[in-house]
Amino acid sequence: MAQARTDYTKVAAPPVLGGLDAAPHRIDLFKYLMICMIVFTIVSVFHVWSRFKLVDLNLQVSEISRQLHEAEQEQKRLKLEAASLMAPARIEMIAKNDLGLALPTKQQIIQVR
Repeated sequence: MAQARTDYTKVAAPPVLGGLDAAPHRIDLFKYLMICMIVFTIVSVFHVWSRFKLVDLNLQVSEISRQLHEAEQEQKRLKLEAASLMAPARIEMIAKNDLGLALPTKQQIIQVR
């Protein structure tokens, strides 16, 4: 059999994995991952802050609603007290008992025309 000659000059060599060709790709991937992590961190912090503000505002709204309800109850109580203090029977009783006043007699009444 005749021996065939093989020309190995046209065969491409496999790329070296740990060589200089992989380093720029790793740096680009690292930059991309760092940017993603920073953006994720910023979004997470904003989300937590917004939820905290929402809870805080809800607490403020409930406190103000409670104060409004108490003020309305106080207003109703004061209106009732004012109405009872302005009752004609009460005023007449205070005039007679405490101040010593009496209803005028016919001789004390003067009609003005």
